[in-house]
Amino acid sequence: MTAASRGLTGRLLAIGRTAGRRAEAGGIRFSALALVTAFLTISLGSSIAVHAVYAGKEERRIARTPVIAADDVHRSGNSTTWLVGSDSLSGQRRFSVVYLAPHKGDAPLPPGVDAWPAPGQAVLSPALRKAGAAEDIDHRYGRLAGTIKAEGLDEPTEWLAYVRPRGGLAAKEPSDLITGFGPSAGSSIAPGLEPGSGRDDDKPEWMFQAAILGMLCLPSLALLLVAARTGAHARDRRTALVTALGGRRRDRALVAIGEAALPVLLGALLGAAAVATALRYDVHVPCTGYIVSSGFLRQYCWWLGVAPVVALLAVLAAVVLADLAQRQAATDARPRSAARIAWISRLAALCPLMILLAVRGPGLAEPGSDSVGRILISWAGIAGTVLTLPAAVATVVAAAGRVLTRWGQRRALPGTLVAGRRITAHPGATARLVTGITVALIVLMQAVAWQGLFGSQSAEAQRTLDRIGRSAVSVGTNGRVPPSDMSAFLNRLPETEALLLVPPADPGNAGSPMSLYGSCEALATVGLGCPKTEQRISGVPQDPRLQEFIRWTPHGALLLDVRRTDTVELAHRAASAAEESLLAVLSRDGRDLSIPYLKRLAYAVFPRGAHVGAPGEDQVTAGIPNRDQGRWSTLLGVIGICVLTVTAGLSAMAEFLRQGRALAPLTVLTGGLRLFRSSSAWSVLAPIALAGLAGSVVAVGLAAPVTADGKSYITPELLWSTTGIVLLVSVLMWLWATIVAVRQARAWRPRGD
Repeated sequence: MTAASRGLTGRLLAIGRTAGRRAEAGGIRFSALALVTAFLTISLGSSIAVHAVYAGKEERRIARTPVIAADDVHRSGNSTTWLVGSDSLSGQRRFSVVYLAPHKGDAPLPPGVDAWPAPGQAVLSPALRKAGAAEDIDHRYGRLAGTIKAEGLDEPTEWLAYVRPRGGLAAKEPSDLITGFGPSAGSSIAPGLEPGSGRDDDKPEWMFQAAILGMLCLPSLALLLVAARTGAHARDRRTALVTALGGRRRDRALVAIGEAALPVLLGALLGAAAVATALRYDVHVPCTGYIVSSGFLRQYCWWLGVAPVVALLAVLAAVVLADLAQRQAATDARPRSAARIAWISRLAALCPLMILLAVRGPGLAEPGSDSVGRILISWAGIAGTVLTLPAAVATVVAAAGRVLTRWGQRRALPGTLVAGRRITAHPGATARLVTGITVALIVLMQAVAWQGLFGSQSAEAQRTLDRIGRSAVSVGTNGRVPPSDMSAFLNRLPETEALLLVPPADPGNAGSPMSLYGSCEALATVGLGCPKTEQRISGVPQDPRLQEFIRWTPHGALLLDVRRTDTVELAHRAASAAEESLLAVLSRDGRDLSIPYLKRLAYAVFPRGAHVGAPGEDQVTAGIPNRDQGRWSTLLGVIGICVLTVTAGLSAMAEFLRQGRALAPLTVLTGGLRLFRSSSAWSVLAPIALAGLAGSVVAVGLAAPVTADGKSYITPELLWSTTGIVLLVSVLMWLWATIVAVRQARAWRPRGD
């Protein structure tokens, strides 16, 4: 490149930089380009971070996976008996409890554990200790021997416990004897003995990446398109002038780059600062309780470092391409057709029908039709609503514009009159403005609704908890226990009664009854009196607690043989049939029992504790991962809605300010600047606010059929959050548009225009 060529390049870049500062929407475009570059950097960085976290977690899981040596001689040496159980905190997801007993003191330690706990001691993860402090988790499994270090956890927030029983641990299968951790040559993985529940509870990585793409990257691209097109009218005139002076495409591209370089560089630096912070410190993600480990991200630091560069180049390329496309579009001077307005009106008329099809259509299908057909009908209605709702909002705004026009004429309100005529004449612009907001609201509510539907298996169990609370709990030992341990457990139960419910050997056999054992006091607690001999009951018992126990116990026809027994016999029967019976513990006064206390008592008496919970509570616990993952959908969706609302606001502001110079002479006639506040309110604030309100109501209505029979995560807080964000951003955009328009009007001077 010659010196003259370099000098021309510098002058063209300087021309673009100066033109950007003096453009009528220059400040808005500057902010939009900086914002989109920063957000695009964060979106790309988030996608890389998701992969880094999944890869890092899998690496940690493999490193702590138990392995078995191929030869029996090695197996009998430095081996460890290793059994995996589970436990949970109240209202939280399950976590792994690993019972272990080394055969020698120098047996390999699990990753993250510095020394073997003594018999009757436990080692817990820091996050489990913090979350279970209210339930005294430090003493549930015995004395606390220490905490698991980060290298032994698949993520900083993992809950995990290593417990060494007081009386040792007997291996039930040869695979229960492990000799090390991490698969290697000459060893085999012990199936089913991996600690942690992440592999079972976590969604696949592609699903998380799809959420990032749909809720972060796509809104970023929408914002990029708006930022690139902001102020296009003035740039078209500049591009025509450069072309008339002999400028080539390269010259026009340099001018466009010079105009966008500073804001894009600023946005890239802001995004890079966010990425650098995540590389330096663990990031606490709001609303989810999740902590992103910086250690995982540092393994992909080069990829994360490229994200700001990719975002910068993508935005500059979009700016250049948009400038060339606008040059081509500027040659099209065809007038707008009234047929477009009529077409929008027809789409708006279809909107109520589409909503009715989505909400009522599946219910109107034939009773014998398959569920797939009902779902397709619902989806067809939702797709139709997505296509027609923006037109309906635009039609309502246009109708309001006609009212405003008459109101402005009667009251001599120039701002209202101008805004009314504008929004009446351009319903297509309004429809384009609100499309992103309405689509995002509908997609978010559908995602949250289906997330709740996937967890509907816990809805029935939750109704059980709502009905009886924890006034009755089931106790199931982890393996067989001696009768002496069972007697000790029963004798230490405080102010409770115990029943033993034995299901039939063949639940499919309608004639096979269940058996219920208990003392006179226990049987009287559930309204069965004190029969001297065996008593058979058919039908539903009166006591709601016993009803729930029977409901969650597999059985055929409801037949119940009631037998009176004492505590000693009850303990022997419960110990001998521990794996096929249900020990029911009921409070005498109907109050909730302390499950943390019962769990601590079970671990103090039984070798490996016991499973303690209300009837059906396992199903509630199984639905917790869906609830937690639904929080991610909510967080990403709310961020996407915020970005799309800002996008709509910037588009409306740019369109409004494009006419700012035409409105400026009215300040001389009206004697003030109030017309800008009223005109921008109807041009910027009203369409976005109406889209947020209507979109939220319609989105919730469309989700109603999905949540009718299951648990819904569409809470009033979520609805208020999404609607409030749209309204808040619309107000901020209105104020910003007003300030910029007033500044332009004050700078205007009569020049014969």
